[in-house]
Amino acid sequence: MTRSFHLHLISDATGETLHAIAKAALAQFEGINVQQHAYTLVRSERQLHRALDYIRQHPGLVLFTIVNQKLRSDLLAQCTLLAVPSFDLMEGPVGLMQRFFKAEKTQKPGGQHEIDQNYLQRIEALNYAIEHDDGQNLDLGSAEVILVGASRTSKTPTCVYLAIRGIRAANVPLVLGMAPPSQLLTFTTPLIVGLWAAPERLVQIRRNRLATMGEERETDYVDLEKVRSEVMATRRLYEQHGWPSVDVTRRSIEETAATIMTFLAERQGETA
Repeated sequence: MTRSFHLHLISDATGETLHAIAKAALAQFEGINVQQHAYTLVRSERQLHRALDYIRQHPGLVLFTIVNQKLRSDLLAQCTLLAVPSFDLMEGPVGLMQRFFKAEKTQKPGGQHEIDQNYLQRIEALNYAIEHDDGQNLDLGSAEVILVGASRTSKTPTCVYLAIRGIRAANVPLVLGMAPPSQLLTFTTPLIVGLWAAPERLVQIRRNRLATMGEERETDYVDLEKVRSEVMATRRLYEQHGWPSVDVTRRSIEETAATIMTFLAERQGETA
């Protein structure tokens, strides 16, 4: 029998950090049904009490990131009265840093979302990814990463994720029977990474894609033998040019991007 629980996530900012940690932790559990309740931009007593009213009606685990000491103390006190467990996800890291840096914390909510140089760099990288998606612009000399691969190997979403991390990424599709763009073979500064997937998985993804477009005809695009040849040809190309490659068959976008960022860090370290 599936057990059900309530999970309350309270943040004085967008809640992005809180949700990411909760998601990662929940992934470790199976056979439970968790109803998540999010309360964001909680920066006043009125907003906090509104969240507490709902917690009172639906008791459950409370995770929070609140830097205002009065609101934080009120929340902890009320959770104690309601006999619900609560945990401050920021207190441990912030306290450790405070002791290590020997500096006082600012108690400023949402500081990581300020419009600084890093933020502007991420916006610029996102614009770059859009302008250089799917080989539509081969002026790629200023790219940090160029992803290549057959159709439906997650090139575009991986580029977008890298852009969110501030990395200028572009992607170029590889088509069976066609030589890769000549410009691709002349770049020395960008890191070129090949993506590939198991043919069976690629056929499944492509069939789903065609179905959403209302296309039911059988073509080479979803022919298993043709796709096998396509995957083999792309992998030979990667080996021929010494490009690192990533098998995306069972990887999430985040895992693929993390692997690419490791490649990039290793290359930058070698260059340094």
